Amino acid sequence: MILLEPHNVIIQTTLSEKIIKPSSVDVQFVDYDGVRFHLSTPERKTLLLLSMHIRCWDELVQYGALDVLQREYGALLQPQPEPEYNVSLAIDLEQLPASNEDRESFIMSLALFKRNALAAPFEHAFTSQKGLESAAAGTGDLMQIHYRDEEAIYIQASHDRVTVIFSTVFRDETDRIYGKVFLQEFVDARRQPSIQNAPQVLYSNRDPPLEIRHLPNLRNTDDTGYVTFVLFPRHFTNPTTASATISHIQLFRDYLHYHIKCSKAYMHSRMRHRVAEFQKVLNRAKTEVATTEKKTASGRTLVSR
Repeated sequence: MILLEPHNVIIQTTLSEKIIKPSSVDVQFVDYDGVRFHLSTPERKTLLLLSMHIRCWDELVQYGALDVLQREYGALLQPQPEPEYNVSLAIDLEQLPASNEDRESFIMSLALFKRNALAAPFEHAFTSQKGLESAAAGTGDLMQIHYRDEEAIYIQASHDRVTVIFSTVFRDETDRIYGKVFLQEFVDARRQPSIQNAPQVLYSNRDPPLEIRHLPNLRNTDDTGYVTFVLFPRHFTNPTTASATISHIQLFRDYLHYHIKCSKAYMHSRMRHRVAEFQKVLNRAKTEVATTEKKTASGRTLVSR
């Protein structure tokens, strides 16, 4: 099973190249969920400007995204973003860490630009859960992240858990069938003793979970599915574990649809291979028609089949 990486490969490779050999650059590219990036050198070759536009930026700011980015990038974070983008980082290639290991770590942190912005509501929920745990009752605010058209992430902390709900739309009938198979496997796999500590996964088709059923404008059509992850304190109490949990869970929707497309492509390739094999068998089964020649009294040749 292929796992998607949380960092952006284009940012990583481009910065690695420009550190070795600075040059002018002006690259625009798109990540998962329609997140747009712009990497350029507006002033000089050694000063890179990395800008990001994300659909749910206002909601992320509400849940502390600017604080997370300030913590991660410090002085690199620009007070005014590039026009048509939500946030920008200025990277001076003349002030990079000295050691190769520190440089690679620095480049990786920049490649995690989108991941760190999306981490804000999850970190907020984990902090809220710790406060509610001491009271042994109550629930936190329901956070809504509308990161795609018609799809969203809902996050809510309570005294003993953090609930994360994904709404996703299956455009094709076959996608809906594959999605049910994959999500049922998520539910069944947790019964294995080796992964008993994994988060609980619940799946419902069409009907929203009880935690969000009161919200307006929710889709309740047959092509809509809701996936619920129940995170317990063991999944985020340790800072390293919490970071890994955030990196993996925010990619769940992309992971699911990516593997649906891969499975469909594999099935189509197998069907094309099978059809080609059948055609070979049919071609071998064709019988050759014998031809005979007859001559008339006048010497003309007649061919009969």
